Amino acid sequence: MPGGPPNIPPPPAPGTAGSVSPGGPVPPGSAPPTGGPELSLSFGKGPAQRGTSAPSSPAKSRESLLQRVQSLTGAARDQGASIIGAAVSTASRVQPFNRDKCFTLLVVDDQNTDWSKYFRGKRLHSDYDIRVEQAEFREIMLTASADSGPMVGCNRGGSKQAKPFRPDFILVRQPPRDGSKDYRSTLLGLKYGGVPSINSLHSLYQFQDKPWVFAHLLQLQRRLGRDAFPLVEQTFFPNPKDMFTWTRFPCVLKAGHCHGGKATAKLDNPGALQDAAGLLCGTGLSDNGSYCSLEPYIDAKFDVHIQKIGTSYKAFMRKSISGNWKTNQGSAMLEQIPMTEKYKTWVDEVSELFGGMEVCGVAVIVSKEGKEFIISAADSTFPLMGDTQEEDRRQIADLVVGRMQNVCRPSMMTKAVSRSSISSRGTSPTEDAPPVPIGTRPVPVGGGPPPIPERTTPGVGSIGRHGSFSSQSGEPPEQPSERAPTLNSVGRRDSQASQSSSVSGVSSASAARSGVGKVPAAGAGPGGPSVVEDAEDTMKNLRKTFAGIFGDM
Repeated sequence: MPGGPPNIPPPPAPGTAGSVSPGGPVPPGSAPPTGGPELSLSFGKGPAQRGTSAPSSPAKSRESLLQRVQSLTGAARDQGASIIGAAVSTASRVQPFNRDKCFTLLVVDDQNTDWSKYFRGKRLHSDYDIRVEQAEFREIMLTASADSGPMVGCNRGGSKQAKPFRPDFILVRQPPRDGSKDYRSTLLGLKYGGVPSINSLHSLYQFQDKPWVFAHLLQLQRRLGRDAFPLVEQTFFPNPKDMFTWTRFPCVLKAGHCHGGKATAKLDNPGALQDAAGLLCGTGLSDNGSYCSLEPYIDAKFDVHIQKIGTSYKAFMRKSISGNWKTNQGSAMLEQIPMTEKYKTWVDEVSELFGGMEVCGVAVIVSKEGKEFIISAADSTFPLMGDTQEEDRRQIADLVVGRMQNVCRPSMMTKAVSRSSISSRGTSPTEDAPPVPIGTRPVPVGGGPPPIPERTTPGVGSIGRHGSFSSQSGEPPEQPSERAPTLNSVGRRDSQASQSSSVSGVSSASAARSGVGKVPAAGAGPGGPSVVEDAEDTMKNLRKTFAGIFGDM
């Protein structure tokens, strides 16, 4: 409007904050609306109409909100500080990882179990840490050398690949072979490098075919008797086409090498058997050398799983609740039962297979009539059961620590018996290194293969495997020690003796004076100070010899 006051906003709607009161005081019982600044305008000549203020003014509301935010921020800051302090205190209690004095343990298992916590704080040889590297078989990349052992790398889900390492010990808790997954090549590489493990890599490889294991169980039954070692009656078929001769129904078909009830089916009649055999043949398994087995179906009341971890024995009863004939599928009731002498005998006999196993198990089916049948055996990869799984894992960890204490040697001991102390490069052995007998070989540390005796080839002046002696220098035979001298020590002496004798062969007297056949000092290698001194003595003796014959020149 042309005559109106400039820049005056339009009046707000009635009932909103900042609206003009039509006149008269506000009733005492009513509270003006809040949410905006208090505003009261009066255009008359009378006294200005004022409304009562809200119980909490906006300024006070903003101040209280700010205080609340500050209090929450302070509480969060205090809580974060307490968490950080607790973490720092916990980290201060844990000793830092010593990369120079440690042994590497490779644990092959899935990520559902963190094995590093069971080895935390444990030491080997009083001051060596245990570095735990955990991975699954599918994540392991391995190369093995006959000299330095295996180098292992882990590829975890496309993440940044960790630095390869050389394991000193191995714990296998995951089956290397299950259905179409086959990681036996990894076992071959680890065995190629000679890495110790629980159980032994030899026994782990023996368990990669269930019919092979069952054949060894049959040998136990023949030795102990059917009543003392009751095995289920199983029939093996190298090819699924051969199963059509089976006549006992119902039966259980087990195809290939699988775990957890996979590739296992219950067949009630010959038609079901023909369908199953046709299915196996149609998938090409028969052409690939796949095998299968059939055994009579046992109407089980429950099954029993017996486990042995070192000197600890446990037995668990598992009974199906859902009605599935496979007790490991569906709902089941699990209960730990007393360990009987019969169960202990069974698992002890199984633990003696394949050179001995420290962790193993036996699966038993109990029929409705109460008869027990042993159906399978398991190695260190069997699943733990019940409420004692934490205790079982700690017992396995204690077994691993005890074995590593025996087979893993500190690097300082290796340095003491290394070849550098036998024949250093131009210098004598250090005072700190103890004397080393001839023929010793350093113990490899870092996952290398076990020491193999060096081969000595009998020759002129050398001591063979059977103590034979042949010499042209007329030296008396030496008494053979417990170990045959290495080629590096004896062969070096013989080569120097032959060289000296060829140079000083003018006369036997000069050869005797020249010290032919001297054994070089422990710190003198080929071309070292001892060879130079022998050459100088030889030249002096030659000069004296020629001077005696032809006169002084």
